[in-house]
Amino acid sequence: MKQRIVTGLLFGVFFIGLLIVGGPLYSSLVLLMSIIGLFEYSRMNKLSWSNPIHIISIVALLAFVFPYEHYGMIWITDQTIIWLLMFILFAFTVLSKNKHTIDEVAVGFLGTVYIGIGFASMIDVRLLEENGLWWSILAFCVIWSSDIGAYFFGRAFGKHKLWPLISPNKTIEGAIGGVVSSVIVAVIFALFAPDLIEIWRAIVIGVVAAVAGQFGDLIQSAYKRVRGIKDMGNIMPGHGGIIDRTDSWIIVFPILVLTQLIPV
Repeated sequence: MKQRIVTGLLFGVFFIGLLIVGGPLYSSLVLLMSIIGLFEYSRMNKLSWSNPIHIISIVALLAFVFPYEHYGMIWITDQTIIWLLMFILFAFTVLSKNKHTIDEVAVGFLGTVYIGIGFASMIDVRLLEENGLWWSILAFCVIWSSDIGAYFFGRAFGKHKLWPLISPNKTIEGAIGGVVSSVIVAVIFALFAPDLIEIWRAIVIGVVAAVAGQFGDLIQSAYKRVRGIKDMGNIMPGHGGIIDRTDSWIIVFPILVLTQLIPV
């Protein structure tokens, strides 16, 4: 537990520090995290690092996460990257005469889109010309408050299992506590900055972030249960890998952006 707390605090201070600084330093950190995350994902799915499918996925990931639009290259869109990645991977199965199968292609494609858009959304929010830091802090705070609320409500009141076949420790009471905590934090942000966010939007953000974040956690629990592993990696002692710590982030940020709850 001590190791977990120390590691969490060190990473948290470092991450929040670069989040506040923003710019290339924050973007570079998020880009590095996404690369490590894809390596963890590929290893979990038994795609070796030298596998051409993995290499193609890494290149596509860089295209996803690097903030081209902030440097005037608006023609490089997610739709373009997704289609090109799909075509190149399919073409590779043909050129390799099915040595690299459709199953490998599916794993590589899914992981690249899942991780790439997730981390890219974090950069997009932070690089907003107006109040990017404020919106980023709001998003992270509602995510973290949901996690904390779910943990403590679950410990105190948890009696009914939420999804025992996927994550046996999660409870319905904990899930509700996570939603309540997230909404409270979002409303506090609205009360302190009514010119930036209305109360109704804050409530919706709190609910969406809590529900989506818990699904992000369950998605990884389901994956790891199928693969028979406890953690995606060990880069953070006591916490596991990058994806273990960011599984809710890479689901919540894209949803908040795609729904325009955060005006990117």
